[in-house]
Amino acid sequence: MKTAAALVLLLGAGTAHAQTSVAFYGLVDAAIVVEDGGTAGRVTKVTSGAAAASRFGLRGVEELGDGMAAYFTLEGGTKIDTGEIDAAGTIFNRQAFVGLRTKLGSVALGRQYTPYHTAMVSIVDPFNTGYAGSAKSLFPHNGTNIRTSNTITYATPKKNGFDGELAYSVGEQSRSAAGRQFGGAIGYAAGPLAVRLVYNNKNTDVAATGTTPAVDRSIGRNILLAASYNAGWIKLHSGISSDKGDNAAPLINPNNPYGGVRPTPSTDGRSYLLGISAPVMGGTLLASVLHKDDRTRFNQDANAWGIGYLYALSKRTGLYAAYGHVDNRNGAGYTVANNTESGSGDTAYNLGVRHSF
Repeated sequence: MKTAAALVLLLGAGTAHAQTSVAFYGLVDAAIVVEDGGTAGRVTKVTSGAAAASRFGLRGVEELGDGMAAYFTLEGGTKIDTGEIDAAGTIFNRQAFVGLRTKLGSVALGRQYTPYHTAMVSIVDPFNTGYAGSAKSLFPHNGTNIRTSNTITYATPKKNGFDGELAYSVGEQSRSAAGRQFGGAIGYAAGPLAVRLVYNNKNTDVAATGTTPAVDRSIGRNILLAASYNAGWIKLHSGISSDKGDNAAPLINPNNPYGGVRPTPSTDGRSYLLGISAPVMGGTLLASVLHKDDRTRFNQDANAWGIGYLYALSKRTGLYAAYGHVDNRNGAGYTVANNTESGSGDTAYNLGVRHSF
């Protein structure tokens, strides 16, 4: 009780200062998910975060004067279907950073989203990388392409529609380059148009430990061109990702979901997306088509498409339904993913509800 009272007093003290604010926020999302087409057969389950990962968090800002402010975010994920933390051994696994914002830009340190992820969610994918039909099925939007730990970021102020960002993640291994990742983006957004060019570079070498020798791999590189145009009655989405090198495009489900010869992750490929989002009958219609062009000798191409419908019951609560399908070629192993799951087959359906607070 003493701890709870102290917390209340602390939050009260923070909110009493006119230039300081701390907010508790979150999102709860659950869906009935049906997956089919893999060796597991038809799987029906209740899933947490099919549309957007269920989460809770604290964010705050303190105005320091002369255009400077301190800010922080602590955000953890949870599983609505079981009540567990979504990553064992962690609390704020989704985001955990502190930073300073000035007239010259913002600098933050901690666990943060990558520039690649930001462009995928905000511009490229009409599904916002969630639901069956997500761009995650074919684009390399997983692992450290989404968020990285031990990261330093810098974001420029926005001027005349233009802005930029840089991110550097320290590998913290005995070999200075092993495990490090860096990237950046430049973009323009004004009126109905948004365009962004993103670069991502990661070193997945592993330093030697004891008698275990070091592992050397080629650098993984992603170059993403993202664009969207909002015409009012319809919004157009597009993206092209060029992915080359080891671990540039890992399979979202690496566990050989179709059996037979294990698929090979592409080390030289292109991913393409065209999509729309449009207001229809009081809700929002989502649709996209995708193509994976594997340029290695395996030629493991794939096509995918998705369709979904979102209906808002209020500003905070909504219902959704979505369908996604992947057509694999030459032994490719792509699966229909949603926001939190990698998928177990080439077809999936979602029917769910989400609430934010």
